[in-house]
Amino acid sequence: MSSQLRKIGLVASILSVLGSLAIYFIQEDKELGIFVGLWAPTLILLASEVENWMENK
Repeated sequence: MSSQLRKIGLVASILSVLGSLAIYFIQEDKELGIFVGLWAPTLILLASEVENWMENK
């Protein structure tokens, strides 16, 4: 289960980066593009912390 959670966090962070690039370059909304891109490390960290929490439970 924890390995699957880590993969979900990685996929979500990749989607965040791709969405950020699309917003930044295609919609030309630079501030929103940067904001969306900042979620990528948050999603990776959140998946890792939830995984640690589940293992120690």
